[in-house]
Amino acid sequence: MKLTHLSSHIAQLLATVGVAGIALVGCSKPESKTETTAQASTTTTTTTTTASSTTTTAAASTGIDPNKSEIVIGTTVGDFGDMVKNSVKPQLEKQGYKVRLVEFSDYVRPNKALADGDIDINVFQHKPYLDTFKKDNNLDIVEAFQVPTAPLGIYPGKLNDLKQVKDGTTVAAPNDPSNFARALVMLNELGWVKLKANINPLTASKNDIAENPKNIKLVELEAAQLPRARSDVDFAVINGNYATSSGIKLTEALFQEPSYAYVNWSAIRTKDKDTQWVKDVTNAYNSEEFKQYAHKTFPGYKYPAIWGENPAPTTPAAASATASAAK
Repeated sequence: MKLTHLSSHIAQLLATVGVAGIALVGCSKPESKTETTAQASTTTTTTTTTASSTTTTAAASTGIDPNKSEIVIGTTVGDFGDMVKNSVKPQLEKQGYKVRLVEFSDYVRPNKALADGDIDINVFQHKPYLDTFKKDNNLDIVEAFQVPTAPLGIYPGKLNDLKQVKDGTTVAAPNDPSNFARALVMLNELGWVKLKANINPLTASKNDIAENPKNIKLVELEAAQLPRARSDVDFAVINGNYATSSGIKLTEALFQEPSYAYVNWSAIRTKDKDTQWVKDVTNAYNSEEFKQYAHKTFPGYKYPAIWGENPAPTTPAAASATASAAK
């Protein structure tokens, strides 16, 4: 199915610790106390230096960041968590790190936990969502690298064929603004609704629907609830990670988002972007070992642009979207 003018528009928009001195005051033998103080200070300094040296030596021998021995990774439940457990975590532990996984069931807590320092890195979101969320919540976080991503798709509910769409058809969609906008664009692609001209597709809302010839009724739900809601609606727009974690095959999708602009990213605190541990996590996600695991375990996914494995774009709009996704 060919991309519309709106898809092209999407593509264009994307892109010391201080130690207090201890005064030893006495009325006899001050020289002795001064000597004792100096000896204590020397001993403390030697002990601290030795401990620091030992830590640095240990880090050097294992090849890890000397300032970071444990990495806490946050993901949503499902494929992103599986990627950590089955490939990324073993790689980093073999290198010498301790790795802990924290899984979330929503799209709000992972970024707040990251900003608060409860986790070190998260993996679950596309860049438009990250950009909007960090701006709205004033978070100092930034994208790091892309990860394999299951595409957003329209799945059967009570109806199992797109041709069965009728007046009053119900469609469940993610209720977060970014993914809801994506759902609207997909419905526009199908011709089920018509969006107003010259709107910002990244922020499209119900108010931007110019025409609804089939009287489509949109049911907004938490993304994690969408797979379970299929029995209550005619069709459901489901994020790929929640589809797969619910046992739904990507091949069951009746229509998939054609753009590669929404391949997901990891996010980190801005202050950590040049650290060695971030480079090590990035290398783990782009290693040949991880690529082989992803190809075998997640067929049909869209891969990071840096891998150079995605199909060549067939239209100028798709080419532009792919370039935006790589930024």
